[in-house]
Amino acid sequence: MVLRGVRGATTVKHNTREEILSAAKELLTAMVKANQINIADIASIIFTVTPDLDAVFPAEAAREIGWNDTPLLCAIEIPVPSALPNCIRLLMHINTDKNQNEIKHIYLHAAVNLRR
Repeated sequence: MVLRGVRGATTVKHNTREEILSAAKELLTAMVKANQINIADIASIIFTVTPDLDAVFPAEAAREIGWNDTPLLCAIEIPVPSALPNCIRLLMHINTDKNQNEIKHIYLHAAVNLRR
């Protein structure tokens, strides 16, 4: 097994606890499903949010779905003027036998514009 990174991003319409947690859960679930990840194989997750999202730490979403043993970290994105607003990004580190080109990175809602 090797350590691989899985990227994902999503957006919310409003800076509310409910929307941020719902969007983060949706993204985490989609990443796990698309890559057939066993939760025990997640080494850690780094969450970032754009500076306009401060209602809640998105990592709370992982705790709410029972990921209590996974190391989590939240941070603010660099405030680039032209950056996509209301965006939650994450980098999930997983232990896997997959090659890097087999990893499926997930972009939801307005974040689909981050990947072409």
